[in-house]
Amino acid sequence: MDRRLVSFIRFIEKERGYSSHTVRNYRSDLEQFFSFLDRRKGGPLPAEEVDPRILREFLAKLHSVQLKKTSIARKLASVRTWFQFLLKEGQIRSNPARLVATPRVEKPLPKVLSVEEVHHLIEAPHGESSLSLRDRAILETLYSSGLRAEELVGLNIEDLQFREGLVRVRGKGKKERIVPIGRPAIQAIQAYMELVGKERKFGGTPLFLNRFGGRLTTRSVGRIVTGYSSRMGKQGAISPHGLRHSFATHLLDRGADLRAIQEMLGHASLSTTQRYTHLSMDRLITVYDQAHPRSKNVKKDEKEK
Repeated sequence: MDRRLVSFIRFIEKERGYSSHTVRNYRSDLEQFFSFLDRRKGGPLPAEEVDPRILREFLAKLHSVQLKKTSIARKLASVRTWFQFLLKEGQIRSNPARLVATPRVEKPLPKVLSVEEVHHLIEAPHGESSLSLRDRAILETLYSSGLRAEELVGLNIEDLQFREGLVRVRGKGKKERIVPIGRPAIQAIQAYMELVGKERKFGGTPLFLNRFGGRLTTRSVGRIVTGYSSRMGKQGAISPHGLRHSFATHLLDRGADLRAIQEMLGHASLSTTQRYTHLSMDRLITVYDQAHPRSKNVKKDEKEK
């Protein structure tokens, strides 16, 4: 199992180009599955002898510890991909995980800030210290271009085209795309770069640095966004992905084409981007119910009946 896992990890890193975060998830999920196979009644079981019944035992075990359905679905997907790799390598004859249904997972609509709330969030970092200017630039960039946290920390100085208002982004699967970046974000980045330009210790290529002069991590970006947003009151904390959702929703609310939003977000499938149409429709209905007099009258009449 260890040898096969090493080969699989190398495959998804080198050939698939998965991020380090995704690779860690695959490794963790598969190690948990291997541990299950080693400890089940009857002793260790090789991959060639795993069948759908045993996989359902594994899912039942995960359910028994009250793991979230999203986590169970992810672990099954990891196992399914691993068996598919073994099948491709000619080490097994069929993929038993293909016959096991994925747990049905409800996808909640993403949390989105209003335009006013975004403005308050971006203005939250106070002062002229390098960390305050960095945090302001991070918040501006996330909202300006709809980047994922891992895409943001992967930015290098040479990826920015200030005059053209563009930034080169390396997304999932190491696919590159060029997206617009707004003037406020550019100005925030330039103010940050001017202050820390002489402080760089590791070659100066990474755009956003930690307090020690190295490249910032996705976990640190998450702490920055949740830290500032948690102080905003009733809205509560959001993640960097919340700013990405807000970016897409605000564009759609103002008439942007869904295909253009898909391109900017780096979604492989339009169906992923279409989630925002449902979100915008909910917002539209809320506004209608609050503002249209006949809508209120209808609700009032229904209550009286």
